[in-house]
Amino acid sequence: MVSTSPPTPSRLLAEQALSRAAGAPLVGGNALELLIDAQAHYDAWLAAIHRAKHRVLLENYIIRDDAVGQAFRDALVGRARNGVFVAVIVDWMGCLGQSGTSFWKPLREAGGHVRVFNPPQFGRSLGWMSRDHRKQLVIDGTHGFLSGVCISAKWLGNPERHVPPWRDTGVGVRGPAVRELEAAFIDSWTASGLPPLELDAIADDGHAGSVALRVIATQPATAGMYRLDQMIAALARRSLWLTDAYFVGIAPYVQALSAAARDGVDVRLLVPGTSDIPLVANLSRSGYRPLLQAGIRVFEWNGSMLHAKTAVADGQWARVGSSNLNVASWLNNREIDVAVEDAGFAGQLAAQYEQDLENATEIVLAPRRYRRGDRVRTSEARPPHPRHIGGSSGRAAAGALRIANSMGAALTERRVLGDTESGSLVSAALLLTALAVVAIAWPAVVAWPIGVLAAWFAINTGIRAWFLRQRHRRRIRGIDEGD
Repeated sequence: MVSTSPPTPSRLLAEQALSRAAGAPLVGGNALELLIDAQAHYDAWLAAIHRAKHRVLLENYIIRDDAVGQAFRDALVGRARNGVFVAVIVDWMGCLGQSGTSFWKPLREAGGHVRVFNPPQFGRSLGWMSRDHRKQLVIDGTHGFLSGVCISAKWLGNPERHVPPWRDTGVGVRGPAVRELEAAFIDSWTASGLPPLELDAIADDGHAGSVALRVIATQPATAGMYRLDQMIAALARRSLWLTDAYFVGIAPYVQALSAAARDGVDVRLLVPGTSDIPLVANLSRSGYRPLLQAGIRVFEWNGSMLHAKTAVADGQWARVGSSNLNVASWLNNREIDVAVEDAGFAGQLAAQYEQDLENATEIVLAPRRYRRGDRVRTSEARPPHPRHIGGSSGRAAAGALRIANSMGAALTERRVLGDTESGSLVSAALLLTALAVVAIAWPAVVAWPIGVLAAWFAINTGIRAWFLRQRHRRRIRGIDEGD
């Protein structure tokens, strides 16, 4: 919400609010390049790696041991052998079954550094749930990239089986904001249990263009991206167009989008029609009704997989990065995004959004024939989607979410239940009845899982307490020796 005229008091107030919400300052003087789909990303990333003279910092949720992953590893090995400092962070869960120690052995032997983020550890009962979901590359402190694209041939589709490439979005960055990307990488490196990286400053004119942006590098429990998403939904005056790969809207965000739509804002949501995680796709669909009833337009992508995470508001503001519109991204993961305040870039992203809608099907509400209320359906016939294993479990999870939402509303009375939710309450009553019968007739069936969970938490809590006590003792000994 950039203007060429002098800033007004309301503009300055909005600027301050956005900075505080995101926890990130507005950085000017940058140049941005919009990258569409994986092939454009891989070409640009590999070319930048081959040009590196000082350092390469790569952080990605998945780097797979396939043709694409091997091309990146070999490029990194070549740079390391030429004296370039190479550091890589990959996520343990993201790379589970994708690549392992042997894959990275050539890079380590060439002098490169590889860190696996947050593997399971005793003493941290639920610590493994926090993931590094960032996808960024920084070259020589002067050129950076961030995206939703992982390093895997899966993003390129499968021409032999007529599977098109995944739809994804990212950016290339030059200018002062690249220093923010490096700082985010150093923070992840330190969070992995390693000493902070001390990187030499590289001479740069500090000005590459005219784009102002914020680098939002979120960490677990900080919720900077969530606060910003909420605020943009509140500030948008004409349009808010969202693309998300794994949308599972929580009530406060859905309410913010609904309020904007009811206030006349053109709110649109583009999500996958078929997903690599069917469970999440079904959870998304379970939440369509309140969006549609509020006047939000919902579209499903007709290609193989829509993995982009973008937003564009009022043709002035845009966001691109790794954050999805769900609790895992907002509160649990390490994510990295850019929020761009530039009409030119926002226009590019809006044009791409309209192009994407040409390959999407709109979801609408249609009146039921025999029952009160409306049902959700597509606005037109769509091409068949490839089937995924696990669809039935996804439908079960979506049903469980609907039941949980209805039960929560019935117990807390914090919102009015709709007429169509009676079925969910009946299902919940039947499930609770079955659980009560099992607990009374066969108490061991209920007691054993509880006992196992209690033992797991007891062991890990005890180990954590022992580590803390040992650290305290070492600190006391250090103080005594200093005296």
